[in-house]
Amino acid sequence: MVINRNQRVHVTLKNDLPKLTTHHWQGMEIPETPNNKNYQTPIYPGEEKQIEFTVNQPAALTWLHTYPCPATVAQGWMGLAMNVVITDQNETKMAIPKKYGIDEFPIILQDRIFHHNQLNYRSDYNPRGVLGNTPLINGTIKPYIDVTTQKILLLFLGGSNRREWRLHFANNLVMTQIAGDDSFLPHPVKLTKILVTSGERIQVIVDFKNYHNGDRVALYTDDFKLIEFRIHKFAPDNSTIPHLLFEPKIPTVNKNLQIRKIMISANNKATNRQVALRKMKQPLSQAEYWDVTNPSTKTLHPFHLHGTHFTVVSRNGKRPFPNEDGYKDTIPVRPDETVRLRVEFPLPGVFMYYCQNAGMMSQIEIFDPRHPQHYKINKLKTNLFT
Repeated sequence: MVINRNQRVHVTLKNDLPKLTTHHWQGMEIPETPNNKNYQTPIYPGEEKQIEFTVNQPAALTWLHTYPCPATVAQGWMGLAMNVVITDQNETKMAIPKKYGIDEFPIILQDRIFHHNQLNYRSDYNPRGVLGNTPLINGTIKPYIDVTTQKILLLFLGGSNRREWRLHFANNLVMTQIAGDDSFLPHPVKLTKILVTSGERIQVIVDFKNYHNGDRVALYTDDFKLIEFRIHKFAPDNSTIPHLLFEPKIPTVNKNLQIRKIMISANNKATNRQVALRKMKQPLSQAEYWDVTNPSTKTLHPFHLHGTHFTVVSRNGKRPFPNEDGYKDTIPVRPDETVRLRVEFPLPGVFMYYCQNAGMMSQIEIFDPRHPQHYKINKLKTNLFT
């Protein structure tokens, strides 16, 4: 799906499944309505929801997926996810690849376990997420891309519920990252290795100027081949990526505010019967610091926040990685690490924050002090497989 900034969007969302589901526009900042309350909008079998909203945020790669706690990963495993690309005037004027299927390619990274060519999430289920043994790229095994232009844009989405993707090309071909989750980066960043965790989105430009007709170039995760790029004859491309891509607005945090402490653990998790209850409140449009800590000594955890974007301030008190500038909604927190985030919510409502694979899950109510109201939290009763 492609949406322009300030466009009025109408979606008819029908549930043809034999069980309840919900939906989540990950990375999109849209007002809550009775039919569009993120994970709190139940859509029962055979039911339709008419959803309308106006997009008012910078160009970004977001995505839509189902969210019926605790069956989110099970339904995602079956394929219920899609890209939602937001465009704006700033992106339109950039000299970057923009022709879908010619020099622009979405790359949805997923992994699966096949049982005689069938999926069986019941047998494979793990509460911390399932590591598949077969990579699936845009739903395809062992795909290839015909390269007919010197430069291409790859839109990566980490669509797995557990696996981290450590991407690199053969011969350390450079990838120039231009965008993260919810915006372009302030400046392009050249990398030979990129980490994509569950729910993260990353956009990179690859220049094949040193390759020729008939060459083959492979993209790997660790030592596993994911995609083969088949080089054809192409015209020279001397365009340059702008040095200034985007200027994020950095809100001012009142130094007298207490820093919120978020611990990634399995102690505060969704039960098998209902979503965890509300835990925190934060005033509308009040910027705060959140310290997200991963106490594990072995496991990386991707932390995700609904309803807004954030900016990364530091990792263990040190500057974050250059490709973490800009707006994000998902951040990998490494073992024994604390990541400080700058968080401000633009819309009232009830939103979630959680780890994509640890089971840690909670909610935060964003309220307008000028117009206080009570936001009802639905308790969605659902079983995992039935």
